[in-house]
Amino acid sequence: MAARRLLIVEDEFLIRMTLAEVLTDDGFEVLEAGDADEALATLEREPDLAIMLTDIQLPGSIDGRALAARARQTRPDLPVIFMSGRPDPGAANTTLDLHISKPYLPSTMSAAVRRLIGDS
Repeated sequence: MAARRLLIVEDEFLIRMTLAEVLTDDGFEVLEAGDADEALATLEREPDLAIMLTDIQLPGSIDGRALAARARQTRPDLPVIFMSGRPDPGAANTTLDLHISKPYLPSTMSAAVRRLIGDS
């Protein structure tokens, strides 16, 4: 099931809950974090995540871009979807990254997750 496990890092509870519900319904095993610090702890104890979805603006010690950089210190091939309410063309700067602007349709996010993990 590791190929279908993902981490959602989003401080807005309703957005995180809705996205988690949609992705769970689509067959993914979803872990959730409300800030960067919680996400780092999850990344440390969950070595088999297939992908991380993170808001760029996060509470905690670091933002979503720095969170992705820290995650890739131990998992250089971890795909990341950056979510933001503001345009941020610099967020997705590798072939493992994707930037999706808010608001988005949950079906758009599900398709993006599948594309990045090679599960079309």
